[in-house]
Amino acid sequence: MRIAMLSPIAWRTPPRHYGPWENVASLITEGLVSHGHDVTLFATADSQTSAKLHAVCHQGYEEDRSMIPKVWECLHISELFEHAGAYDLIHNHFDFLPLTYSGLTATPVVTTIHGFSSPGILPVYKKYNHKVSYVSISDADRSPDLEYIKTIYHGIDITQFDFQPAADDYLLFFGRIHKDKGARQAIEIAGACSKKLILAGIIQDQAHFDQHIAPHLDDHKVTYIGSVGPVERSGLLGKACALLHPIQFDEPFGLSVIESMACGTPVIAFNRGSMPELIEDGKNGFLVTNVEEAVEAVAHIQEIDRAACRRHVERHFTVDRMIREYIQVYEMILQDRRP
Repeated sequence: MRIAMLSPIAWRTPPRHYGPWENVASLITEGLVSHGHDVTLFATADSQTSAKLHAVCHQGYEEDRSMIPKVWECLHISELFEHAGAYDLIHNHFDFLPLTYSGLTATPVVTTIHGFSSPGILPVYKKYNHKVSYVSISDADRSPDLEYIKTIYHGIDITQFDFQPAADDYLLFFGRIHKDKGARQAIEIAGACSKKLILAGIIQDQAHFDQHIAPHLDDHKVTYIGSVGPVERSGLLGKACALLHPIQFDEPFGLSVIESMACGTPVIAFNRGSMPELIEDGKNGFLVTNVEEAVEAVAHIQEIDRAACRRHVERHFTVDRMIREYIQVYEMILQDRRP
């Protein structure tokens, strides 16, 4: 099977630290190659892959702010579609813009919808509802206006996450610093528990950081360590007594949630979006509705079996399972197109 994999170009594929969409595109690409498929990854020129790499963009525009994102997005996407006839199938991880090219090629397009940034982008998805095959990353993130071929949960390379049977006595927030992700609420929870909190992630909303996060930083009880790459990630997640995930929006998925559980660390999450699909309340973490309930959950965190957290990921969220399900989707689409 000849597959063109379209990755975003905000960051390198795979990302050096932050870049969840690029991370998933990389995992799928490498998994498909290991299964013997002929994959071409359309990504930045500094990307690392065992597939063929096709690039017009030298590096991610978030890593080179002199680049005009829309210009390079247009060059990147058009480059793939101008070569679409060379492939049996195109797998799009680039949101809605590539859909507008799909009517110009006979090559089938699969789009993994990594979330809807705004209801305002739905008209594009609706226009290509019967032209493009949509994969949702959770049942919670499905739009009633769209038809989906399958829900496929993200998987992780579990070998990159070391299981830690015992934890240190700190809480961890691991995600972008933005009001949606709940770093402010994590500080409230840790303060009420009198526990140390480590914050890790890119600052996506500087004003929010300056107003609600920075005043609490003291390098003792509340510490911000910036964005953490793959090398440091496993140890940081694994030694936390719990991951705090007090999201303020309906999150489509949560890679940090399953990465944390893979290390044996339970998750305390606000019960929104996909969280009930990732966390079994009382078994590998707690689903709560507010700060007060989260504080109570911290008091019971020792009741969670850390080995059970790891087993949950091994059963449901491995990269091998994800690859098998995507191959099934590809075969379904190509079978339907055969005369």
